[in-house]
Amino acid sequence: QQSGRRYNLFLKRRLRIDKRHQSKDSIFFRDGVRRIDFVLSYVDDLNKEWEKKLERRKEFESNLQKAGLELETEDKKESEDGKIYFVKIHAPWEVLITYAEVLNIKVPIKENDIPSTVENPLDCLLAPLRLPEKVMHPEPDYFTAPFSKEKQELYLINDESTFFSPSMRNRIVNYILTRCPYGTEEGKKKFGIKRLLNNGTYSAAYPLHDCQYWKKANDPNCDNERYTLYMEWARFLRFYKEQPLDLIRKYYGEKIGIYFAWLGFYTEMLFLAAVVGLICFLYGLFTMDENMSSKEICDPAIGGEIIMCPLCDRECEYWRLNTTCESSEYSHLFDNVATLFFAIFMGIWVTLFLEFWKRRQARLKYEWDLVDFEEEQQQLQLRPEYEAKCTQKKKNPVTQEMEPYLPITSQAVRFCISGTTVLFWVSLIIASMIAVIVYRLAVYAAFASLMENTQSLQPISGLLTPQLATSVTASCLNFVIIMILNFLYERIAIWITDMEIPRTHMEYENRLTMKMFLFQFVNYYSSCFYVAFFKGKFVGYPGAYTYMFNRWRNEECDPAGCLIELTTQLTIVMAGKQIWGNIQEAVVPWICNWWGRRKARNNPENLYSRWEQDHDLQIFGALGLFYEYLEMVIQFGFITLFVASFPLAPLLALMNNILEIRVDSWKLTTQYRRPVAAKAHSIGVWQEILNGMAILSVVTNAFIVAFTSDMIPRLVYYYAYSENEDSPMSGYINNSLSVFQISDFPDRNKPKLNPENFVICRYRDYRYPPDHERRYLHTMQFWHILAAKLAFIIIMEHVVFIVKFFVAWMIPDVPADVKAKIKREKYLTQKILHEYELEKLKERLCQGDKRATEKEFIATEGRMELSRAM
Repeated sequence: QQSGRRYNLFLKRRLRIDKRHQSKDSIFFRDGVRRIDFVLSYVDDLNKEWEKKLERRKEFESNLQKAGLELETEDKKESEDGKIYFVKIHAPWEVLITYAEVLNIKVPIKENDIPSTVENPLDCLLAPLRLPEKVMHPEPDYFTAPFSKEKQELYLINDESTFFSPSMRNRIVNYILTRCPYGTEEGKKKFGIKRLLNNGTYSAAYPLHDCQYWKKANDPNCDNERYTLYMEWARFLRFYKEQPLDLIRKYYGEKIGIYFAWLGFYTEMLFLAAVVGLICFLYGLFTMDENMSSKEICDPAIGGEIIMCPLCDRECEYWRLNTTCESSEYSHLFDNVATLFFAIFMGIWVTLFLEFWKRRQARLKYEWDLVDFEEEQQQLQLRPEYEAKCTQKKKNPVTQEMEPYLPITSQAVRFCISGTTVLFWVSLIIASMIAVIVYRLAVYAAFASLMENTQSLQPISGLLTPQLATSVTASCLNFVIIMILNFLYERIAIWITDMEIPRTHMEYENRLTMKMFLFQFVNYYSSCFYVAFFKGKFVGYPGAYTYMFNRWRNEECDPAGCLIELTTQLTIVMAGKQIWGNIQEAVVPWICNWWGRRKARNNPENLYSRWEQDHDLQIFGALGLFYEYLEMVIQFGFITLFVASFPLAPLLALMNNILEIRVDSWKLTTQYRRPVAAKAHSIGVWQEILNGMAILSVVTNAFIVAFTSDMIPRLVYYYAYSENEDSPMSGYINNSLSVFQISDFPDRNKPKLNPENFVICRYRDYRYPPDHERRYLHTMQFWHILAAKLAFIIIMEHVVFIVKFFVAWMIPDVPADVKAKIKREKYLTQKILHEYELEKLKERLCQGDKRATEKEFIATEGRMELSRAM
């Protein structure tokens, strides 16, 4: 029986091969002429909803045909698994020109005669980074005008089948699919492919890739753009090459094109920040031996004789300062004079990045015909979900038509629920951060005891101090909690945004963006803010320590400062996020696709069709770019908000982004279905978020330099308290440590053991000694340092903000040559259109058309003269 089944399957496949001699790896209908612009798929599941789904499909496909689209269905017997039906859709010329006018699509009217910009003398040096001209500019540059059916002879229509690019064609078909009705249910008119996908009537809807990515198609009419993108862009070995932005835009649409343009520009600008950061790091590395503070800490005669107070109650013992020798040396790598310079530099770099991006964006808007693009036309249309869930209607004051609306009371209730949910999750992040702090406080004593009593850890005890061990393990624990909360909140954010029922697509994206960014901002940065601005600031002093929940003693910073711990925290969270992000983006889709196609891998090409190959790929959803932007903006925060603590952060970001560009391009080209082309003239609300983070970064870095690093106390000592003219920084460590009399310890704090009978211990603060009349109160030096810190913050902020605003004012948002080109193109386009109208009018006059009056002719000529004058 089993052999009989195999024989029948063989016959079935043999018949399918004989049925069609040409390969099914094609993007055309069976006639080989009509191009497949979109594909719908569905499965005939015989459940109770089967008849209803069948009726919906019949009605929907009938209405698609009434709209002028042509359909061709592949029976499930023709599919690889024998279960899926495929409906192929073709948009004929008449449909394309009708909706090109509706969508205001710009098409070529004349080849661009504006000379290209003067060649850069450095072009010969940049030649190895360039791609072939055919890849960089797949089409000639044209003057364009919005399409009009009445003026078809005006446009450069050489071939109707290729006049509209595949991305334009799938955008037009998608426009029809999202608005096509499929019947009435419960007294409501139902329409749109999105609803049919949600209710399971169709299982997928997608445009086709034009060929397989690893080889060219056999069809000579195929452009093989996917293959070109893979070979020239999506392979990691091409990481040093420029991106073919025009080809990306042509194949995927402007929205995806603008993302890769922004990511590429951001990566280019990171190169400068990475070089300067590396120089600052090398400065710290080469001056380690000259650092007087670490010299004194490591000196057995100075640091070896200073007895420090215990870092926890009862269990911890007194310790000698020179046990932190290695960590104090490493802290100098990041806590030095170059840190201040780099913080100021990054404040200016951020401004340059944002201003130059505006200029680059303006150039792309011109080159990609987005100057007059009205995003509102595309984005302000009502969402199908809004129309489905809003039962009440009112008259639109603009269109005077009845349209659905959500009552104010319902909106208020939904916003209250949404706001409460967001606050709850933000509170959950703060609670988790407090839990990690409690972990730090609780395990410190355990690490101190373990490292002191375990002989095998003695060789590394100098490098791996209890503070560092606690910081590293707490950072790893914090990263795991961040990832878990992030995974859960993504779903919650989408749910509450859906519950709010935003009116338009733009509203939906903006609301979701703000929710996700607010959450991730708190989630990723809260631990860094704690280490930077809270740890070691509210410790108290021996005998009067401050406690969290009256139980756990607050953490102290290392004698060399808290900056090295902030660096550790930042490195683990930033690097961990980037590694995990790349695994999610590249490895997971690859495994899913490999598993899904394991049965079809050995099938001949004429059985595994182009539409089935694409059906088995992953879906690049409507929020696909949203997550890409979010990932990069969070990274942008790491390299700007806390960069004073880690000059190598831009270098890490640069290496990640070089990989990110190729990972994103690889997965989009090889692992995902082709997205529907969409227009966009900017990066949208992300621009405002970046501007806000740029301003905040100046404040945070000023506070990090002032309160987290040791720079200001060292400067105050250098200029006001140093007594050695030959070596002004000698004695700084002794000066920065206060004295405590051990007999003043209350029983709660006093260590169990004092084998060497120490009388005094030292702690990091500026307080009077026990024999002073103002014992344990802050000294005047403390107030001098505090005043210097506040003065530094005010001066640094004002200097950087003045430079930022001056640079922003000096750099125009639109380059002068682009302004001139836009004006030239508008003038020539108007001239061509007016001349065309004049010629048509002359023809009508010559043919004796009574409606074409002499006055109309004079008015048209007058309009041309006026246009020339303008």
